[in-house]
Amino acid sequence: MVMFARHYGSSSQPVTRLLIVISIFWIGACSSADYRQTPLSDLPGRDLTLRIEGDVRAVQLYRKGLMDILLYIDTHPNLFPQRKQTGTTVLREEQRHAARAVYRSFLDYMLALESIDHYHRDFYRLPGSAREDSLLITYSAFLARYRFAMAFIERMEKEPAFDTMLNEQYPELGIPSDSYAALKYRFLHIGRATGFVAFNTLYKAHPGERRPVLRQAIENDRDYVWDAGKWDGPMMTMQNAVAIVQSSGQSAWMPVQAGVAEWMGDTKVLRLGRALINEQQIHTLSAQMQPGDFMLQRREWYLSNIGLPGFWSHAALYIGTAQKRAAYFDDPAVKQWVRSRGITSGDFNEMLQRHFPEAYRRSLEPESDHIPQVLEAMSEGVVFTSMEHSAAADSVAALRPDVSVLEKAQAIYRAFSFAGRPYDFNFDFRTDAELVCTELIYKAYEPRVGYGGIKIPLVEMLGRYTLPANEYARLFDSEYGGTDQQLELIAFLDGIESRGSAIQGGLAEFRESWKRPKWHILTQNAMRRSIADDYVYQSNRADDLLLPDLYAY
Repeated sequence: MVMFARHYGSSSQPVTRLLIVISIFWIGACSSADYRQTPLSDLPGRDLTLRIEGDVRAVQLYRKGLMDILLYIDTHPNLFPQRKQTGTTVLREEQRHAARAVYRSFLDYMLALESIDHYHRDFYRLPGSAREDSLLITYSAFLARYRFAMAFIERMEKEPAFDTMLNEQYPELGIPSDSYAALKYRFLHIGRATGFVAFNTLYKAHPGERRPVLRQAIENDRDYVWDAGKWDGPMMTMQNAVAIVQSSGQSAWMPVQAGVAEWMGDTKVLRLGRALINEQQIHTLSAQMQPGDFMLQRREWYLSNIGLPGFWSHAALYIGTAQKRAAYFDDPAVKQWVRSRGITSGDFNEMLQRHFPEAYRRSLEPESDHIPQVLEAMSEGVVFTSMEHSAAADSVAALRPDVSVLEKAQAIYRAFSFAGRPYDFNFDFRTDAELVCTELIYKAYEPRVGYGGIKIPLVEMLGRYTLPANEYARLFDSEYGGTDQQLELIAFLDGIESRGSAIQGGLAEFRESWKRPKWHILTQNAMRRSIADDYVYQSNRADDLLLPDLYAY
């Protein structure tokens, strides 16, 4: 028997209500879209290697994100009490704001880790070292969620008022009311402990030195879990352990992807299957855009900007082709400015080439036979991409800053200076050494002496100032029709999953788009299935059983 040593929350919450809430967390596929990934065991050799390497990095990154959340809580005792509070407390507005912010980010990281864990539950089907790597990935993702869920709950339970507040609805994430109660039910359930023991049995059967960083994280998180509970049960056989681990991976919070191609805002990838925006729509959009415009983008089924809220997950700067820039910036004010920078011809492209020779060379290199027209920050850094690649998304909005042609030239010039810099996985706007997608646009158009630019406030998240892409849509909505409107909507391609395509969205729809939940796809005709028996193995599939030679190398 496995016993859990701690108890949180009240028994007054009806179990049936919890099951209803939990069932919303476990959501199946949309009827019209096949988002399913290629099974891990079916990936060809190179793809499997890339996937494993990406997921190893992603687990470490998401685990660090959860650690940062706890650190923020622990270093702000004025917001989060360090000792158990008694009596009735009315939370201050700053406490409510902070608690909502940490909870949103916490859920985001948990969903990301869950998707990785879920995908690697077929680790035992892999050959050789890939099997061990995959086991370490799924166990580390499982343990990180288990450990940090307990740690988060422990901290929140010190203030009873947080219990009520965190059970409110979070529409920006698509999370229903009573989600915190469901979280406690899932991670403090006895079945979670059973899964832990099963995983630990498998882990001990794979001693070695592979993936030392993952192993260290596993051992740290495992020690925390051991200290939090009392375990007194029968010796678990290897066969039972695999069965329990496999069955507990049948359900996931959200049907999202994870891995090397999708982690942390990397949008330079093809959607599984195809994008909702087709090639003709991309060509039409490209013809509508002018250098200095920028796009807000969204891809369904992909993890993006984990830890940051919002429907719009990516932003990219449209720079146009060299020919398009030459025509657009054939402007007296631009020519005068270029000459003042030492280029006697007054040619803007010549200035870019002279001042940023390597970046300019890369901006001309074809990408799959397409000329780059976009500069964007992705996981591999600040890179030039084609419209055919960048805009191959599920929803795209093109926005035009209400600034002069000269200011657009200056914005592109500044953006070129950032080309080649690494991606900022900390989403910290205080440094120019690394950039996140919106940071490229923010700093290109950042107001300064003699330059109006775009005025948009940064958002404080867990002590850092950043700017989710969603804020540009929010800014447009808040300023629209006023004398201070800074952005013009050029086009809005709105992906409709049930149709398998994107349609031309209207102004009203775009103005409301920033209010959509981050996991918006779940609200588009999602087929919801009730909670699976997450902790009891009930499969009758023969190939789910442990084969006799499973651990024979």
